[in-house]
Amino acid sequence: MSQHINHFNEEALYQTLKSYYGYSSFRPLQKEIITHVANGGDALVLMPTGGGKSLCYQIPALLMEGMAVVISPLISLMKDQVDGLRANGIAAAAINSNNDEQENRRIMGQCFRGQIKLLYISPERIITDKDSVLSQLKISLFAIDEAHCISQWGHDFRPEYTQLSCIKRQFKGVPILALTATADKVTKEDILQQLEIPEAKQFISSFDRPNLSLEVKRGLSAREKERALLDLIRRHPEESGIVYCLARKTTESLAANLQRAGIPAKAYHATMSAAERTQVQDDFINDRIQVVCATIAFGMGIDKSNIRFVVHYNLPKSIESFYQEIGRGGRDGLPCETVLFYNFGDIITLRHFAEESGQKVINQARLNRMQEYAEAQVCRRRILLNYFGELSECHCGNCDVCSNPPELFDGTEYAQMALSAIKRTNQSAGIKLVIEILKGTLSREIFANRYEQLPTFGVGIDLSYREWNDYLLQMLQMGLFEIDYKDFHHLKTTSLGEAVLHGRKKIQLARISHESIAAKRKNKRSTAIEPTIPVPPPVGTLPKEPSLIPRPVIPPDNLGTPLKESAPRVHAKAVPEEDNGLYEKLRQLRLRLAQQEKMPPYIIFSDKTLHELAIYKPKTIAQFGAIYGVGDLKRDKYGPAFVDAIREHDGM
Repeated sequence: MSQHINHFNEEALYQTLKSYYGYSSFRPLQKEIITHVANGGDALVLMPTGGGKSLCYQIPALLMEGMAVVISPLISLMKDQVDGLRANGIAAAAINSNNDEQENRRIMGQCFRGQIKLLYISPERIITDKDSVLSQLKISLFAIDEAHCISQWGHDFRPEYTQLSCIKRQFKGVPILALTATADKVTKEDILQQLEIPEAKQFISSFDRPNLSLEVKRGLSAREKERALLDLIRRHPEESGIVYCLARKTTESLAANLQRAGIPAKAYHATMSAAERTQVQDDFINDRIQVVCATIAFGMGIDKSNIRFVVHYNLPKSIESFYQEIGRGGRDGLPCETVLFYNFGDIITLRHFAEESGQKVINQARLNRMQEYAEAQVCRRRILLNYFGELSECHCGNCDVCSNPPELFDGTEYAQMALSAIKRTNQSAGIKLVIEILKGTLSREIFANRYEQLPTFGVGIDLSYREWNDYLLQMLQMGLFEIDYKDFHHLKTTSLGEAVLHGRKKIQLARISHESIAAKRKNKRSTAIEPTIPVPPPVGTLPKEPSLIPRPVIPPDNLGTPLKESAPRVHAKAVPEEDNGLYEKLRQLRLRLAQQEKMPPYIIFSDKTLHELAIYKPKTIAQFGAIYGVGDLKRDKYGPAFVDAIREHDGM
């Protein structure tokens, strides 16, 4: 049985946060999750990649009696987390197949002696050891990372995860914390059912990552894509980036081309040996190479905080995958460019993959939504947030659609027609049937359900099928209704849709020109397969470069929330300008220290910490300790070297 915190001590919580991590405040929901788990509650946590999930189980592990067990599917992720924890002075270890059995026995001995606070372990290993080893230990909590892997509806389903239901039965009273960055309603329900924690409290953080710019470039040739990629990389000299590719061959040819252009780049894909993949990842996290050209497997096992651009050379297979992959950029809260190259040929390839998968229907549906995102005329961030159930009516100003908005008109009446049709079918119709109702089409399904008797039958006859299709897609992306994949892909109105239907809100739609419709029909005739909804638009003038968000002078503490007023600061009044020369010197100092200690530079300090140091220029160890990301151990260990460098730079 786990012993929980019966009387929650908020002061101890903030002291732990600052002492070990160097943060003065929590991001939204973190404190609530930590309190809930530390008091013995089960929880399902949805936070975007880079949103701070790990603190939600690491701090309870430090506060609670016993050892926390973290179940992770990736050895590289275990290593990265353990290295980061140890660098902060936290006793952590990982048992996995990369260790020899002697090393695993040594670690287990430390666990029995109470010397480990967080133990990382694979789902296969926990099933093997749960009876013989883990049952004898005092376990404070179980954290299940990448929890979407447990669900058959998840985008990265792993059969070995399905055996984890035994944890709740065998370790009664020990809280379970399931964490994931991407899960729709179906996946969330399945996670709770599979883990046998149906009453677990759900914490759903905002999926908004405003520091990520969003851009789609459509219809570029291979040469044009490489030229655009080179332009992007050259805007980020000596800054890290990932380029995701659909084919292994593309990763190799693209990496070779970048190398010829003088850019340190390497390929990463599944047919490489384990040693080769490990070397590429190690080179990337240690800043020995600038760019990795990789298949989608890359990046899941690292917490590298200073990735400044993420490029999808091909269309991803789902919005879940896309959002998780772009989320690997800008984890320190500083700006990161994300660019998606989209060609219709990608759809053909991905649709074939979906056909061959064991979940043809759901994978095709997710591919359709990804295609719709790439072709959208609605704020891209709004689409992403609405997809994950976070209704947004705002335009972000940091995507290519917002930078180059289409012509808009008051589409409230069209929306009310569509929403009325959805409601009058008792929300049991898909897009095609709703359009038939609006158009007054006398189809077999219309007659079978007597929909020709509905008041909305034929109210939208003045619009073409394709115009209704495009406008319905915009309404879906704006969050007026959603697709219920468990209920035969029927459309269900949302609270925002209800407000529009009943006249409490108005909406604007992007106007569909007749030239665009004609071009789409021509494109349809030229394709060899039946198009999805909607048919891709013609290749035309590329959108202008989106205006990048400016680098923040000083980002908010802990990547999202303002500093507590009581937190000590080097300067509490005006924020001085950053000394770029000092920043470069500190970056080189961090690199030298990282090489000496054989660890990634970002584990010593994030770029965000270096920027603060170059702004505030602390001249004493006490001032150094007040900087974002400087915990007690790092203050004492690295403070003298960094303070000396700052004083020397200022001629002191």
